[in-house]
Amino acid sequence: MITEPFTAGNSIIHNVDPRLKIVFTVMLSCAVAVANSLSTLLSGLAAGLLLVGLARLDGRAFLKRLGVVFGFMALIWVVLPITYPGAPLFEIGPLQVSRPGVALCLKITLKSVAILSILIALVATTTLSAIGNALYRLGVPGKLVYLMVMTYRYIFVIENEYQRLMRAARIRGFQPGTNIHSYKTFAYLTGMIFIRASARAESVYQAMLCRGFKGQFHTLGPVIPYTQNKGFTVLTTAALIIILGLEIWN
Repeated sequence: MITEPFTAGNSIIHNVDPRLKIVFTVMLSCAVAVANSLSTLLSGLAAGLLLVGLARLDGRAFLKRLGVVFGFMALIWVVLPITYPGAPLFEIGPLQVSRPGVALCLKITLKSVAILSILIALVATTTLSAIGNALYRLGVPGKLVYLMVMTYRYIFVIENEYQRLMRAARIRGFQPGTNIHSYKTFAYLTGMIFIRASARAESVYQAMLCRGFKGQFHTLGPVIPYTQNKGFTVLTTAALIIILGLEIWN
């Protein structure tokens, strides 16, 4: 089942209007993504870590989320420095580690960690229902918002259905392998998942109609205090100005 571990809290970040979070997430992420200078990227990383600190997130859980990126970054650090052309930084036997390759790896790493930190601090601290409501109020088409919310809500149901079908296949002696029988079995299993997902979607829709659903979700969320919205806006705007200013200056 899908969990939202970072949404529980009472920090400054948790008590900010989700619309502001989404807007500044996009702005800060774009500013870091297009940055090229090392000082700009370091300031973007500092802004992301500052937001994580203000959100008072669990450090172990935060590093666990970054672990996925670190695995990908490790592959880049192994391959890119020895394949990217440029002046050699040093040599390891017959291999030459290029200076531009190392610089590019460093920039990719800083960008990835900074953007992911911003996303975790601002988006992961907001429940999906609040994000959907904020997107709708920001002008995103309602059908796209409802599709996102319902997909996120029921994707674990489809995963449970897949596990149930796999258990049934193993009880009947199925052993996955690289043969025609295995390929046919997985094809049938995929088809059954789609059929059951379609049937579940129809039953859910009928249940929603019985409960008075008319194409719009309503929220009873609390009114966010203006003082925290104002402080958050000032802080993130200052961070954005610093990032853009450093990039222009460099």
